[in-house]
Amino acid sequence: MKIAVAAKMYNVLFVCTGNSARSIMAEVILNHLGRDRFQAYSAGSHPRGEVHPMTLEVLSSQGYDVCNVRSKRWTKFAEPLAPSMDFIFTVCDTVGGETCPVWPGQPITAHWSFANPAAMATGKQLKAFTTVQFEIANRIRLFMSLPIAKIDRLSLQTKLRGLGQLRNEPPGG
Repeated sequence: MKIAVAAKMYNVLFVCTGNSARSIMAEVILNHLGRDRFQAYSAGSHPRGEVHPMTLEVLSSQGYDVCNVRSKRWTKFAEPLAPSMDFIFTVCDTVGGETCPVWPGQPITAHWSFANPAAMATGKQLKAFTTVQFEIANRIRLFMSLPIAKIDRLSLQTKLRGLGQLRNEPPGG
């Protein structure tokens, strides 16, 4: 008789400056696609205090649950009682250059740059948000396809940083 062994759940934190668009998208998408292996969170260095309405609109239109998302400060995840992170990804260039808190547990870190859809002109925001949502979902699928438990820490970090260097391709090409 074979005994089933539960797979390790990995905690992942996505960090951005405002925690209103890209990091929220990544949190929601990974929690949906990787719900059996990953618990995703998001935070910002200077959170806006609210999720951008277009973030909610685009995620909802793709069938993602956005009921419990909220903008929060990254220091919440550096506190002693915070969940220990296995991975931390910065998803905007501004926060990628900031001094981050000291994260407990020595998580693997990588920078994955995505354009700020909220910075686009109002008439172009829906397309920008949709494109960034696609890019984030694609990067997360690549991340999830890695044999995390079978790769040594240094090789895994190198692969994750390499994912951050990928050119973002628009849907359909």
